[in-house]
Amino acid sequence: MNKRKFDVVVWGATGFTGRWVAKHLYDTYSDRDLNWAVAGRNADKLAQVKEFIGDAQNRIPELLADSNDEASLKTLVASAKVIITTVGPYAYYGSALVKACAEAGTHYVDLTGEVPWMRTMIDQHHETAKHSGARIVHCCGFDSIPSDMGNYFTQLQAKERLGAYLKSVRYTVVKAKGGISGGTVASMINIIKEAVRDRNVRRILGNPYSLNPDPTFRGPDKPDQAGVEYSKELGLWTAPFMMAGVNTRVVRRSNALMAFEYGEDFSYSETMATSKGAAGYMAAKTISTGIKAIAFTSITAAGRTVLGWLLPSQGEGPKVDPENPGFYIIQFNGETADGRSFVTRLSGDSDPGYGSTSKMLAEAGVCLANDELAIEGGFWTPASAMGDALLDRLQRAAGLTFEVIESAD
Repeated sequence: MNKRKFDVVVWGATGFTGRWVAKHLYDTYSDRDLNWAVAGRNADKLAQVKEFIGDAQNRIPELLADSNDEASLKTLVASAKVIITTVGPYAYYGSALVKACAEAGTHYVDLTGEVPWMRTMIDQHHETAKHSGARIVHCCGFDSIPSDMGNYFTQLQAKERLGAYLKSVRYTVVKAKGGISGGTVASMINIIKEAVRDRNVRRILGNPYSLNPDPTFRGPDKPDQAGVEYSKELGLWTAPFMMAGVNTRVVRRSNALMAFEYGEDFSYSETMATSKGAAGYMAAKTISTGIKAIAFTSITAAGRTVLGWLLPSQGEGPKVDPENPGFYIIQFNGETADGRSFVTRLSGDSDPGYGSTSKMLAEAGVCLANDELAIEGGFWTPASAMGDALLDRLQRAAGLTFEVIESAD
């Protein structure tokens, strides 16, 4: 691995999120000891990325490859310690790259939220990655670093302050401001499309433990919140959180990979808060209805076409305002087995859909490339793979703040 030409290669750097990943690396590591490159299939667009990140001196190398050309992917992954990829939907464009990394012993991080595809990749390539030493880590953006690392931080602090891990943790998006990228939209629509025609995909989506090493494991968690509920501990109405179906399964996989450190009876859920009173209820109802409407519309080809007109297209994203970059606040409420409560908060300093996501993904890639991690090859989660090292990087360089706000110690 030390003989690889590059520490990190950003694959898909010409896309909306890929450009911001490259910009974070350029702004943060240009004057540090990190040898990295941008990669894509179009040389002209890569040149535009270099202009976007401010590389006037042409210091960052450009590499060409094609998702449909296995030989070019093998050459690409052989040149790097870590591949950071933003090329989705991953079920369409990501499988060959995962296979190439697993075979070459190249570490890998991505932004996927496609649970059925992740299950397939784990089943097909875990043993190969374990043998080669490749550390494959899915879900290193807003799906699912705030969830996975937020729970990790919360559990560490509870153990230190209360002397016990939490048996139940509830994640709530309290406030957020940001947009959605076309890549995220395309992935969500593709998952629904696959679920309509494939019973196995529906089975995976309906299993709360579908990403566990053993997906037949049965614990206390039930299906994710589907309607409006009132949270007594927050004093707010809550709605379903669109990403809960991904994030909850990643957190449960982390627990399993860490030898069920939080217990086999550990319970984890996610939701999104609105506000108090009738206004809060109506806001939560609107969100719930909107999510169901998107899912229903995505069932047919005609509906997916309509959504394509209304939502951002592949490679596009929200309008970026440097003066108002967005933010998010997430609260974690938990209890120990004997009923003691514990509350933490996680804050992100920019739009969760691209600004914060790009920084988290970039730091996860650098962490795999440069930090000493006590794991072997295989398929991991952010918390189980990078733990304290990533927690430090997220706070130091990715604009995340973790804090304890209430402890029954």
